[in-house]
Amino acid sequence: MPESPQPPPIELSIIMPCLNEAETLAICIRKAIAYLQRSQIRGEVVIGDNGSSDGSQQIALDCGARVVNIKQRGYGAALYGATLAARGQYIIMGDSDDSYDYTSLDPFVLKLREGYDLVMGNRFAGGIKPGAMPWKNRYIGNPILSMIGRLFFHSPAKDFHCGLRAYSRDAFTRMDLHTTGMEFASEMVIKATLERMKIAEVPTTLSPDGRSRPPHLRPYRDGWRHLRFMLLYSPNWLFLFPGLALMLVGLAGTALLEQNSIHFNLAGLGQARLGLDTLIYLAFMSVCGYQSVLFAVLSRIFAVEQHLYPASTGYRHIFRYINLERGLIVGTLISLSGIGTAVYAFLTWRNAGFGNLDIEHIARIVIPSGMAITLGIETILFSFFLSTLGINIRRHSEVAPESYPPVEPPGTR
Repeated sequence: MPESPQPPPIELSIIMPCLNEAETLAICIRKAIAYLQRSQIRGEVVIGDNGSSDGSQQIALDCGARVVNIKQRGYGAALYGATLAARGQYIIMGDSDDSYDYTSLDPFVLKLREGYDLVMGNRFAGGIKPGAMPWKNRYIGNPILSMIGRLFFHSPAKDFHCGLRAYSRDAFTRMDLHTTGMEFASEMVIKATLERMKIAEVPTTLSPDGRSRPPHLRPYRDGWRHLRFMLLYSPNWLFLFPGLALMLVGLAGTALLEQNSIHFNLAGLGQARLGLDTLIYLAFMSVCGYQSVLFAVLSRIFAVEQHLYPASTGYRHIFRYINLERGLIVGTLISLSGIGTAVYAFLTWRNAGFGNLDIEHIARIVIPSGMAITLGIETILFSFFLSTLGINIRRHSEVAPESYPPVEPPGTR
């Protein structure tokens, strides 16, 4: 009997997250289906439902969409689960509040067909209708977050948090997304940029929310979550660069003030003096800066190990050049230099009969000594923690290796 012909593959899946969207879900699905029919694209609409209690699931089914129940709460979790369930070669994601026009998706599809991995909508280029976006989001939040994203990660996206975007299934797999909340939107753009994917932007229009209830989005809370995610995702800007600046200024200043105070004239303000008080602050700056640099290394390693950040060539060399043994040696040498200086200070005190000392002289010995001991101990502790992060462990997802030849269970012969 001849086999029945297989249906042609689905080219496009339009996915939407849903949590009690009964008011606007139907119109969004109808618009999406109308677009697929008008464009003669073989596609589907997939709803990632996050536990709706207002009948949204049945509304979606009645309108011809597939419903995927996502138990884990969160915007990112709903979109991630819907993408996994989608059968299309390309995926377009958007909100289910009728703020985006699902009948005008041609620019996204054209860019996907041209080979782009991620296609971002740009609301500022396409138009924001009156009442569609609060002024603080339009003129402060979104521009600042988009600017930070371009600065930190060199992303080409000018509207970093547009909710209407498209990507290929292959790109979704390579992005390896893990966040479950609103940070999902930032993680997608950042990872696509870091993986050097082809990213395009197309104009899209944002309309007022069609729901009568307040949106799930909380501008201040969610804006801070996006900013926090970008800062943590870029430890160079959060820890490394500020830490290097603090450390270099602190060490240079400590070296200059170790022997004598510095006197200089301030124009119109008289003579200024940098002495022991300045030396103490410079020592603190050195320690804080050094600790910030160590945090930058540890946070990057943690992000890579948790699959939040792609491993680069430089990352693979960290454990080759920075390991426990070398860290212990360096940390011990730094600490010994501080201890040696402390011994010299003690001998100076003994020679003075354990009495009063010249504070200007002894402080310039004790302060660098304490700083060196602190930096050495921090280096040793950092080395132990670094080696802990570098231990190779078996993930639960890894399966046991097969035996060759296969072992037959007893009693089979």
